This record gives sequence, C-alpha cells and structure tokens, in this order.
Amino acid sequence: MLENYLPVLIFIVIGLGMGAIMITLGFVLSPHKPDSEKLSPYECGFEAFGDARMKFDVRYYLVAILFIIFDLEIAFLFPWAIVLNDIGMFGYVAMLIFLGILVIGFIYEWKKGALEWE
Repeated sequence: MLENYLPVLIFIVIGLGMGAIMITLGFVLSPHKPDSEKLSPYECGFEAFGDARMKFDVRYYLVAILFIIFDLEIAFLFPWAIVLNDIGMFGYVAMLIFLGILVIGFIYEWKKGALEWE
C-alpha cells in the first residue's frame, strides 16, 4: 500500500528541493542595488496616494464569497460526471437536488441585489 505513495513523496521532495534551490540562487546571484525609486510602491506609473490599509466595501467580500460558493459547484460536478454511470439514477437525482438548491440560492442573491456593483 505504501509503495503506491512513494512516487508522490519523491515528486514532493524534488519539487520542494528545486523550489529551495531556485529561491537561494535568486538571492545569491541577484544584484543588490536598492535606491528610493526601486523601494517605492508602484501604482500604474504615478505616485502612490492614500493609505494602503483602507477598508474595502462589504460588497467586495460578498461577491468574493459568492464566487467561491458557485466555483465549488463546478468542483463537485467533475467527479460526479466521471462516475455517473456507476452511481445510476440515485446519483443523478442527488446532483439535481444539489444543483437546484444552488440555483435557488443564486436567484435569491440576484433578487437581493448582491451581484450589483455600483
């Protein structure tokens, strides 16, 4: 059983090792010539203005949470589609109920105006 996971462990170790080597090479070989222009924050070619720690509107977070929720729906659809022949009609009806609940939630959010951006 554990021999099935050995290639995964090898890939993880090699990946972490290569990442550490690349980061170390970047720090060792890169030129270190800081000046005020390089150390200043960049904002599309003009001087920075305002505080970087300003508060965002709550609607930004609501839209982000809604995106995550409806993006997870797709994550559940792919494995379901692969095993649809094996799970039969029960799995099909279960997924229709799941999608129905998500569609009802989406319509509710749409009607409440959570997707509107001013």
